[in-house]
Amino acid sequence: MDKVFVIIGAAVIGIVGIVLLSFLLSWPVMWLWNNALVGAVVGVNEVSWLQAWGISVLCGILVKSNVSTSK
Repeated sequence: MDKVFVIIGAAVIGIVGIVLLSFLLSWPVMWLWNNALVGAVVGVNEVSWLQAWGISVLCGILVKSNVSTSK
């Protein structure tokens, strides 16, 4: 029974780590959007950190690399 709790705990820690890393990696998206696009493109508004996270997730879904090693 203890082994099940260890596996569940490791899975929860892994998921939380991935979510925290994705939030950390959304900061450059927010910075680039707010500092590069807002001044250069008319009609573009600043984005918040959560919106930048959504943009990062959406781009990750839309631009997924498929590497095939089969010969």
